[in-house]
Amino acid sequence: MSNQFKEALAQLNKTCEIMNVEHDEVEILKSPQKVIEVSIPVKMDGGDLKVFTGFRVQYNNARGPFKGGLRYHPRVNLDEVQALAFWMTIKCAVADIPYGGSKGGITVDIKQLSKGELERLTRGYVRAIAEFVGPCKDIPAPDVYTNPQIMAWFMDEYSRIKGQNEPAVVTGKPVEIGGSLGRDTATAQGGFYVLENILKKLKLKNDITIAIQGFGNAGMNFAKIAFEHNYKVAAVSDSKSGIYNPEGLDVNKVIEHKNSTGSVINFAGARNISNEELLELPMKVLVPAALEAVITKDNADKIKASIVLELANGPTTIEASEKLYEKAVLVVPDVLANSGGVIVSYFEWVQNLRHYYWELEKVQANLDKQINRATDLVWRYMKDYNVDMRAAAYIIAIEKIVKALKIRGV
Repeated sequence: MSNQFKEALAQLNKTCEIMNVEHDEVEILKSPQKVIEVSIPVKMDGGDLKVFTGFRVQYNNARGPFKGGLRYHPRVNLDEVQALAFWMTIKCAVADIPYGGSKGGITVDIKQLSKGELERLTRGYVRAIAEFVGPCKDIPAPDVYTNPQIMAWFMDEYSRIKGQNEPAVVTGKPVEIGGSLGRDTATAQGGFYVLENILKKLKLKNDITIAIQGFGNAGMNFAKIAFEHNYKVAAVSDSKSGIYNPEGLDVNKVIEHKNSTGSVINFAGARNISNEELLELPMKVLVPAALEAVITKDNADKIKASIVLELANGPTTIEASEKLYEKAVLVVPDVLANSGGVIVSYFEWVQNLRHYYWELEKVQANLDKQINRATDLVWRYMKDYNVDMRAAAYIIAIEKIVKALKIRGV
């Protein structure tokens, strides 16, 4: 068992102890309902055949169809996917949308693939798992190193298999084939709504400085939204390195620089820093928006931010969370902070099923309402139970899931 799934189960056990959840219910929650591992043979451009390994973990569907992203990454493994599927189960319950949790992945470095190889890999994966997914079974979405184009291939291949158009089988599609307006920025937009809500509760208004680790879709869009709302984004980083200017960065120019050079480093008027240095900068808000477990027991004491907004999945280990709580650092957990993506995925799914599509203003207004309602509830549970925000979010989620299990007679 990997550290990630151990982390997930440790948080589950900790929460269940607070709630006095019965043993049988805990046992159900500790294991995924279905684990799927497939081999995907792909004909490479050079004519040789290469076999890739793919996964889909369907964790719990007591509250609705499974829902979860699909990631392509060299480090993808079964334990990681299990942890991510568990977190998706919690996230959907916290966001109060009628989904269970799942996750998928393929162990691959897509930088080594041509576009044709990537398409054949995606279609091969769909053929391998087609019987396990569907609009009322399990609905994938983009995740690390997957995008709307990959979702389009997924939908097209699944539709071919079923003999009819099936747009609701995935979310995060291009708008032209049934995607929702606002989906591409939903994770960042939702995270920003949560941050503004928290700052209001804390009565913090002035001199809000932000550092963002991870300048992919979520991190870049969050930086852009914060910059447009006059927050001082002082540091950002990508997979290679980072940049820092205590007076603030012009985020639009940083994006132009990254698009032209492939990285944020060597941006004029900023100092190059490492990803590790970025985490330890004297910021009001730290936004980890990259991969898991970047804040650990080894660097938690060096975190100087007052607020950690987890835009990535699982960026803070349990031991680190406990240290930050002792330091009075407010950690806004991933299962709340980055739930904007799955909330708007739910909106997209609803639009697909009804064949009626919303204007951007309606999408954002409903996202604002849904995620702020969840934030307010997590905040109230945090105060009522005298715990951190992560524990509060888990208490809410487990309450809902256990209630659904009991009502269904599981």
